[in-house]
Order: sequence, then C-alpha cells, then structure tokens
Amino acid sequence: MLADIEASARRRADGKKPASISPLALEIVQRMDRLLEVERAVNGHSSLARLAARQERSASLVDELEDLMLKHRPGLSRRDDLAKAMDYMLKRWPVFTRFLHGGRVCMTNNAAERPLRGIALGRKAWLFAGSDRGGQRAAFMYSLIVTAKLNDIDPQAWLADVLARIADHRSHQLDDLLPWNWVAWQQIRKIA
Repeated sequence: MLADIEASARRRADGKKPASISPLALEIVQRMDRLLEVERAVNGHSSLARLAARQERSASLVDELEDLMLKHRPGLSRRDDLAKAMDYMLKRWPVFTRFLHGGRVCMTNNAAERPLRGIALGRKAWLFAGSDRGGQRAAFMYSLIVTAKLNDIDPQAWLADVLARIADHRSHQLDDLLPWNWVAWQQIRKIA
C-alpha cells in the first residue's frame, strides 16, 4: 500500500483522500520490478541460461537493493510498516537470494502458490473438516491432487487406479505409483 500508485489514484477518483506514497517504498518496488523483468526474460530458458543471466543482470540489482534497505532501515521506526516489510525481507535474505545461485530455483514461489489458490478460496469450507486430523487428511489429499495436476495427469484416474492397486503393490515399489512415474508405468502395463 505504501507504493501502490493505482490504489492512490482510485481513492482520488472516488473523492477520497489519496493514500500517501512512500518514495523509499516506491524505489524498492521499482527495483523489484527490474528483477522480475529479468526473470520474465529468462523464463522458459535452460537452467544454465537462467543462471548466467541472473549472474550477469540480477546479482548487481540484488546487491543494490540490499544496500538501499540497509542504508535506510536504521532511520525508520520499528512500528513503521515499511520497516516491518524491510525487516521481514532482510531476515530472509539468504533464502531470497538463493535464485542467484541456481538456474532451477524460482525467484518467487508463485508457481507453487498458484495451484493452492483453491484452498484459499474455499478457506471457510475447510473450517468444517471435522477435526484437526480431518483437516490434515484433507490437506494431504489436496496435495496429491495438485501434484497429479502439475504432472498433467487426471487426478481422478490416477487416484482410482492407485487406490485399486495399492493393497497388492509391493511396498518397496511404491515410487511406481507417484504421479511422475505413474504415466510411464501405465504405458508399460498396456504393452505387457
């Protein structure tokens, strides 16, 4: 909200007092946008190409962002919203910068969060899972379903097949039933 220019303009258009925009917050957001531009440019490339681009273009942007926050953070109150956001990010800096050291690592967790959006949308419905154990089971099942979807597998077909066969399946070969192995196993089964 401290750097949300559009929200401020909407408030002004609605006849309300526009939200104040922090110049420092705006600067941080603009620097993050430049990092995301690099990520968009390398999206879909090999992990080696992504790593090379990140080392060449993103590493210096990340260093400048950290320097900016470390320079201005001491001048902000502990209770300031921007200070809280900066503290949050600075405490997790090694985790944030991990994408600079591996081409397979994503800068954001958007790809992981996108499939879980259904859970957030149905949050009130999940309150009625019956118990903590029921909620854990629901979360477990939902993670299986999302994993199947991420592997381009029909979750219903996969679960029906796995549940029908799991009792007779050898315990040391359970990996065969995982979504990413299941398709290949199904093809072998059809050939045999």
